[in-house]
Amino acid sequence: MRVGFGVDSHRFASAGVVLLGGVRVDESRGVAATSDGDVLAHAVADALLGAAALGDLGALFPAEHSQGADSMELLATVVARLAAEGLAPAGLDATVISQSVRVAAHRDAIRAELAEVLGLDVERISVKGTTTDGLGFTGSDEGIAVTAVAVLTEK
Repeated sequence: MRVGFGVDSHRFASAGVVLLGGVRVDESRGVAATSDGDVLAHAVADALLGAAALGDLGALFPAEHSQGADSMELLATVVARLAAEGLAPAGLDATVISQSVRVAAHRDAIRAELAEVLGLDVERISVKGTTTDGLGFTGSDEGIAVTAVAVLTEK
């Protein structure tokens, strides 16, 4: 068994949508990013890559090559890379940190999307939300962050 930790954050932007695990959770604004800015998919990908000791998302997909990329497709590429190394996701726990973006109403859809890409039963995926009680950039609603812990097993 291998364990990895991932974290990602993005500033909010005035236009676009906020995606979490491929699910539209806020259509009143977007995030500043080179890809579609799915902060959850990015944190999960980094957790998986970390568990496999395969670097990070930025090394695998440099900004100049990920302009407008679908983050769930990037995550699927990471899962394929793991498979090529004889590794497979076994579990995921992620926490979305935002003062205003709420996870609860979208949790089931997010878990289902992640389960499909990771090749896991949805029961092995946890997605939670929290605020920072007004502290920091997430608390002042300037952006959103996600932490993720992933467990891998060898095939």
